[in-house]
Amino acid sequence: MTLSAKRVALLVAANTALAPFAIDAYLPAMAALADAVGASIHHTELSLSAFLAGFALGQLLFGPLSDRIGRKPVLLGGLVAFLLASLAITTVSSLPELLAWRFVQALGGGATVVNSAAIVRDCFSGREAAKVMSTMAIIMLLAPLVAPVVGSGLLYLGEWWLIFIFLAVYAAFLMWLLGTRLPETRAPGSPTASPRQVLANYASVLRHRQAMGYVCAASMSFAGLFAFITASPFLYLEHYGLSPGLYPLVFGVNVLAMAASNRLNIRLLRRRSPQQNLRLGLAIQLGAAVGLVLVVASGLESLWTMVPLIMVFAGTIGLVAPNAISALLDYFHHMSATAAALQGSIQFSCGALAGVLVGAFEVDSAWPMVATMLGAALIGNLGLRLLAGRAGDA
Repeated sequence: MTLSAKRVALLVAANTALAPFAIDAYLPAMAALADAVGASIHHTELSLSAFLAGFALGQLLFGPLSDRIGRKPVLLGGLVAFLLASLAITTVSSLPELLAWRFVQALGGGATVVNSAAIVRDCFSGREAAKVMSTMAIIMLLAPLVAPVVGSGLLYLGEWWLIFIFLAVYAAFLMWLLGTRLPETRAPGSPTASPRQVLANYASVLRHRQAMGYVCAASMSFAGLFAFITASPFLYLEHYGLSPGLYPLVFGVNVLAMAASNRLNIRLLRRRSPQQNLRLGLAIQLGAAVGLVLVVASGLESLWTMVPLIMVFAGTIGLVAPNAISALLDYFHHMSATAAALQGSIQFSCGALAGVLVGAFEVDSAWPMVATMLGAALIGNLGLRLLAGRAGDA
């Protein structure tokens, strides 16, 4: 099979969309799920952190395996695990059961999504890779835009468990699509690493100062985003009193902002480097986070003041993520899946930690969310400046 940039973007986006569907589709049903497992909505929101933690570990374990045995076996095996765990979640009756099966579901999801960046890197490099990742991200952004709508609709038609039936069906569709339309992109005869060498490869990434600057930038941006996503069911459904039907609309404006910034990123890459766009996105995020803190501190907090600032913060992910990942992988051509796995693991671990900071303490205000978003934005900007400097501006 021939793989054009468009074909790679479409296939990889369909695969990567599994994660936002698994994360966002059940958000409108969080209150109903909390009732079903006998827990508060704050503690039920920790199922997001459990998912992110499993996703982090799944990428760390299966990225090197992908470099060793190929992309497709790992992809398809992860989809089987995701499908079975999704079906198991429909039967849970307690919070510990929910957290455990969400963790297993995420292990399978991590095995699939870790391959996305590696497949792009197998086929493209440099600015071309950044453009493909941005195109892929635009397509992928349809998932978090559609996912809460799908979840809200399934909740209206029946019960919360229908959402996880839908996730199982989507995983089955991906098994067919990737099994029949995606060739193996890992080059035949590529060197394979022993477990000891895998650990050495991870260590080489961790020791690479510039690479860790890009990891820090992507991870902190992601942590700030997941502080909002974790808090959003409480913030929108309970704190501001939105109905589950309106929740997807207010949530969806963030996705539209991400799509717009992705398009902007592609245009700016014609005359600017990925690193320059990355710094721009991080600076905008920091400004939005400061604005959110000031709004809450001044008592001006409302949907009308919070939603636009959250939209700016979330939207600039489109300037941060594709450029950070592209810049990182340029240093590790020979082990792209391993580097992507470590980056993804750190990123999702930071997202899980942000979710715990927001949801674990059951604080009925916006302060946990906005404080976490500001802290993440500060660390992301400082980490990139101190570790990566101005590398790659040429």
